[in-house]
Amino acid sequence: MRSSETDLQTGSSALSLSEIQSAIDNKTKPLGALGEIETLAAQIANIQQTLTPQADTCRLTIFAADHGMALAGVSAFPQAVTRQMVFNFLTEGAAANVFARSVGAEIQVVDAGVCGDPIIDERLLQKRIGNGTANAIERPAMTPDQVRSALASGSALGHDGNEAVACFGEMGIGNTSSASLVAAKVLGLPVTEITGRGTGLDDDGLQRKSALLEIAATRTDAQLDAKAALQEYGGFEIAMMTGAMLGAAAAGKIVIVDGFIASAAALAASRIAPESRANMVFAHQSAEAGHARILDALEARPLLQLNMRLGEGTGALLAFPLVRAAADMLRDMASFESAGVSGPA
Repeated sequence: MRSSETDLQTGSSALSLSEIQSAIDNKTKPLGALGEIETLAAQIANIQQTLTPQADTCRLTIFAADHGMALAGVSAFPQAVTRQMVFNFLTEGAAANVFARSVGAEIQVVDAGVCGDPIIDERLLQKRIGNGTANAIERPAMTPDQVRSALASGSALGHDGNEAVACFGEMGIGNTSSASLVAAKVLGLPVTEITGRGTGLDDDGLQRKSALLEIAATRTDAQLDAKAALQEYGGFEIAMMTGAMLGAAAAGKIVIVDGFIASAAALAASRIAPESRANMVFAHQSAEAGHARILDALEARPLLQLNMRLGEGTGALLAFPLVRAAADMLRDMASFESAGVSGPA
């Protein structure tokens, strides 16, 4: 998660990584004693370009959309669950709601393209790109206009708001299949190396899913650029999340990346705008097959390893207190000089 040693310019001032590291090293502790928290604090200071960073406010945005592939049998759950879970988020009954309350984060839910009539509820943000994507096994999931619209809408949502920390989650039956294909095409890997059990497929279900994704993968070249991969195989929620990460990073926010699907979006975002990678903190390594390949490609060290594979932004929320603590440490912990404590001999 470390950036290069070059200074980052913010307006007319610049704070170098060496200055940040010196401030951390002079806190009242042995050198490196806080381990990855120190690395995280340095990243946050670098993002905000200050030695007194703030990470007290957090918002989770959950993007929901449906996938044409779901009707082909790539998931253990029926497509109707996407819509049902939107109502569960709105009535605050999902794991993401529970964790958000626990860590003091806000939640907003976005309809990026759930199948069926639009859901009329003032608590839901309507950003529908379409009535679910096309079946990516047979044809492109989106039109060029749809992927551009999803990225633009997501960017605006990510940029909006005054929260210091932005988390993004997703809901969409079939979206582990979509994310597997997007990641495989961006990385130029066989999709079988990225494919896992998703929502809990048994062995027969995993075999069927893998076979269908291999058929989908043969439609296009072995490697695609990020926008082409999203158009061919992405979901409206994945493309919108990609845009949201780009918008949040451009606004100078700390972006906590959740699990497998969010990491596929982060991979796409980092290929579209490489500078966005500096703002990304990776919450956890999920139990989903292929997540480690994406993390390796992004040179990311996740903060947690909890054997999770739910999505919804749950892992990102659990990582938020660590991000907040790292910022607080750099801002509030005394230095040897200010505390009158003798430093190392």
